[in-house]
Amino acid sequence: MAEHGWLTGKIYREVGPDLLAFFRRRHESPQIAEDLLHETFAAVLKNPARLLQADSPRAYLFGVARNLSAETWRRARPADELPAEPEMDAGEPTDPRLELMREAIGGLNAASRQVLELRVQRELSYEEMAAALGVPIGTVRSRLHHAVRQLRQHLKKSEL
Repeated sequence: MAEHGWLTGKIYREVGPDLLAFFRRRHESPQIAEDLLHETFAAVLKNPARLLQADSPRAYLFGVARNLSAETWRRARPADELPAEPEMDAGEPTDPRLELMREAIGGLNAASRQVLELRVQRELSYEEMAAALGVPIGTVRSRLHHAVRQLRQHLKKSEL
């Protein structure tokens, strides 16, 4: 394990800030976010070979992070309660389409929302998304295609 320490340290420095931002968006407490970041790397260090063999270490880490985040939510909250959206600054002008887009995204199934989030917010490639979600790349492409199509239809319908 020590022989891979420099590599996991490098990955921690490169991906750690993005993982921390990922956790901070999903959990109210900055302390919980930091704890989950450390839990992610602790879980990976139990079997570093899996990280090192992954096509995309970044995608692999986000997959571990997603699972830890979901488990934390399951333990802390009832299944039907969702995290509150962050407050918007009152001084910022809001685009009227923003609420329509939120509504449209809320109407997507969980799998489509997840793929859309990984693509838009995390900027993962199709391959990285497939690895993070543990699904074939064709499934990722299909889910993303259907999500975008549904969003376009919702926005087009709302413009009428």
